[in-house]
Order: sequence, then structure tokens, then C-alpha cells
Amino acid sequence: MNGTTGTTGTTGTTGGTTPRPVIVVGSGPTGLLLAGDLATAGVPVTLLEKRSHRISNLSRAFVLHARTLEQLDARGLADEIEKAGRPLDRLRLFGRLTIALDTLPTRFNHLLVIPQYEVEKALERRAVEAGVEFRYETEVTGLSQDADGVTVEVRTPAGVTEDLRAEYVVGTDGMRSAVRNAIGLPFPGHSVIRSVVLADVRLAEEPETLLTVNAVGDAFAFLAPFGDGYYRLIGWNRARDVPDSEPLDLDEVKEITRLALGRDFGMHDARWMSRFHSDERQAPAYRVGRVFLAGDAAHVHTPAGGQGMNTGLQDAANLSWKLAQVVRGHATADLLDTYQAERHPVGRSVLRSSGGIVRLAMAKRPWTLALRAALTTFLDTAAPARRKAVGQITGIGYRYPAPRGAHRLTGTRVPDVALADGTRLYEALRGGRFVLITPDAYDGQGAAAREDRLVAAHWASGRRTALLVRPDGYVAWASDTADPAAVEAALSAHVG
Repeated sequence: MNGTTGTTGTTGTTGGTTPRPVIVVGSGPTGLLLAGDLATAGVPVTLLEKRSHRISNLSRAFVLHARTLEQLDARGLADEIEKAGRPLDRLRLFGRLTIALDTLPTRFNHLLVIPQYEVEKALERRAVEAGVEFRYETEVTGLSQDADGVTVEVRTPAGVTEDLRAEYVVGTDGMRSAVRNAIGLPFPGHSVIRSVVLADVRLAEEPETLLTVNAVGDAFAFLAPFGDGYYRLIGWNRARDVPDSEPLDLDEVKEITRLALGRDFGMHDARWMSRFHSDERQAPAYRVGRVFLAGDAAHVHTPAGGQGMNTGLQDAANLSWKLAQVVRGHATADLLDTYQAERHPVGRSVLRSSGGIVRLAMAKRPWTLALRAALTTFLDTAAPARRKAVGQITGIGYRYPAPRGAHRLTGTRVPDVALADGTRLYEALRGGRFVLITPDAYDGQGAAAREDRLVAAHWASGRRTALLVRPDGYVAWASDTADPAAVEAALSAHVG
């Protein structure tokens, strides 16, 4: 259902008050991936966006981590996105700690420096091709729900109020989420840093490293390339704590850069400058009845570690297949409760890690400087602790809780293993399907009736384990043997 943008601000066809299975509110990266996943799985979905149809180049996110790249690989987008960005295989923190990423157990043993809008372009194209119905310049003004569905009140581009009906609604509409406000969820937390400056500038001198980041005394600065000749500068000066509304000029941007990085690289021709404040907040629940939150609507935190966009995309990857299973009648609504159980702890962990990084970066008192030095030395010498920290930042170290008595692998991330037919696991995951991996001895008869949502595959190696991999790349079920009855029971329980 590919459409064109018309004067109504709508891409595709609109359904008026016709009920639809899912409405997604917000067309940032999280909403685009979620809507694209649902449409790819055969679930009709409408995506509402109050802005006009335009992908902005004024994005704050600049990094994709390994786990997110794996999720994009499972959607056939990683290779394209990798070409649009620049890989970086090591990070340097606090001027003395080097974190190597080239030993990560993944195809994407690096982080990718890429502006958010490049990611949005790829995700939007996929969503359009899958048949997502886009409605731009459509603002959510109210929401109510009952046992059978959700009614979303919107203001159309013509200024007319319209009611839309859906089985489920997902708010991916950012920190000031209209969906979160409509369901009455608080957003507890506080501002961590005020008067952070953003500027897109050209440089007369090219930095020595792809990402330039440092903190000295009262100043912090981060510098990253767009790839079009411009660089994004994110900076903060403790001594210049002013409201977001205070005017910002290039001289102030240069001063912060010199304080933190030692020089301003000949900054000139700023095309955009702004101030913002960085908050740490998390909704107490990611689900209220038939309404869900994901991305910045559910959690916001400091930019440290570049985990914001990544966490939102992984929220979407976790929720999308569960909604598809329930809407298509292959699972009961209880499955949707696992979204809160699995993703809320991850969001809390990201708040702690990103907040910890920024507080250590801005350490000033002698005892905090001593703590930073001790922690840096510890991470530099203690390999297990360093691996755990890297696993959290890159996302590959998280595992989801498993039921009591489950196999030890249940809930763990599955690496991109080779399959007997010469393909890879993350290629088999494309299309939003489960993947059953078994030894050659298993004939796969139990998978035949579920081929629309299940791929049956064999290990390329002689491994004897049977593994049922969820569409988001985590283990749903595992067994040390491929007993046909056990496999069929697992397929019935998880695939439907």
C-alpha cells in the first residue's frame, strides 16, 4: 500500500473511523521501526505524526551500537546503514581509559557514527514499502480505552477533530509524549545538566579522531561529523548555567570547545545552534491496558554513551513481534506483559550507566576525581568488569528474565550463527519470524504448519542443542536434545 504525500498531509490511504489493529504515535526511529515490523508481519498499522512529512537533519543522536546494528541486520538494513556511517572500533574515556570494541562477539564489533536522520531515512522507506499508513500533521489531543480497544482523538491538518479506533496504541512520541499524558502516567526524574549547547558547524581543522570527546574542569565537549562537511558540537560549561531560552552565539560555542578540547578547530558557518537541558526520567510503567510507551516517551537520559536512540530501537524490536503475535491470534494478551518485564529494567540500567558516565566526566571535587581515577584503573585492568560495562553500553550484554526451571540459555541474545544452508541466523530472522535451529537429525515436521511465521534451520556445526529464537534474536526456548515432542510443545507455546 505505497502512497504519495498529498495536501492532507497523509501518505497512503486513510481509514476515517474504521478500526485498525495498531496505531503508532510518533515517527522517530522507534516509531518507524515498530510500525515497519508490524506491517511486515501482516498487521495493518497507522502511524500518526504531528509534524509535516520531513526528516530533519537537526538530530541529536549520532551513534549506533552493536546490538542495534544486529537488529537492523535482521531487517535487511544494516549493510546499507553501515555504508552511510563511519565505524569506530575503540573509545577513549576520561583521557586515559581505552575501550576496545573489536573483540566484541558480533559481526558489528564497532560502533557506527551516523546521524539519526540517515537511520530514519532507511526505516521510513522500509515502513512505506511494507504498507504502513502515514498520517502527517495529525496531532493526538486525547485518548480513552475500554475492554475492546482504544479511541484516539486527533486534530487533522484541516483543523478538524476526528476519532480513530484501534486495538492497541503505542506512544513513541518523545519526552513530551501526548500519549503518556493522556493515560495519566507520571514521568518522574530531574534535570541533570542545564544549558547544554548544540551547534552544527564547519571546521577549518579536521580533528584527529572520528569522535572527539573530553571534559576538563568545568567544561565538556563532544564533536562528531555529519558526513556532509558539517560537525555536531555538544558542549556544556558549568560556569554558564542559563535558561534554554538564553540566546546562543558562535563565540560561546567556540569558548566551550576550547575549554574542553584545547582548541576550537576554526569553527565557522554555523547552520544551527540551540540550548537544551538533559533529563533523567522513566515512566513507572511501559503499558497501561492497551496502550504502550517506547523510546523517549518511556525513558530519557543524558547523551553519555550514545544509548538513547539505541534503547528506543530495541524497545521497538521487543514489542513489535509480541503485538503481531497477539493481533494475529497466535498468542494470548499475556505475552504483552513481558514487554514491561523485559524492557523496563533495561531502561533503568541505561539511566544509571549514562548518568554515571556524565557525572564521572564532570567530576570536580577531589574525592570525585579520585573515584574516577580508581574506577578507570579498575576497568582498565579487570577484564570481566570491562566486558560487562561494554556489554551494557553496546546492548549485547543484556539478557531477559526466564521462567523458573527454564533452560540456561532462555532469555539470552543469540549471536549471528552460521546455518547449514550457508545463510546466517539474522538473515533467517528477516520478515519477523521465529527461527528453530536443530541438529540434522530433526526432520522439522512440526514447523511445516507455521511456515508463515517460523523458519526451520539446522546448525552448520555439529551442535546438538535445539534452539527456538524469537524474532528479536533472543532465546524463547532451548533444549540439550531435539526431542520431537518437546520441540512441538515449544512451538505450540511460543509460535502458536
